[in-house]
Amino acid sequence: MKIKQGFVLRKVGTQWAAVAVGAELVDFNAMVSTNETGAFLWELLKDGADRDELIAKMTAEYDVDEATAAEDIDEFVDKLASAGILEA
Repeated sequence: MKIKQGFVLRKVGTQWAAVAVGAELVDFNAMVSTNETGAFLWELLKDGADRDELIAKMTAEYDVDEATAAEDIDEFVDKLASAGILEA
């Protein structure tokens, strides 16, 4: 999985928001906001991390078990996919 070209993550107060830039501005009709954990996952997805890598890095970084991490990651990835932010 990888974040598409044309999307960046920007901090707005205590939250983070996905912002379209360049040509993606024309077709991006959604607003995706997240927290620090989502920003952590976003950075991994920029480099093309797969689900197993996301789980391993999240459990190493945060005090969370694998099952909870997997649930949260799946929800986050689904949110990004629904907004058209992930490459196919």
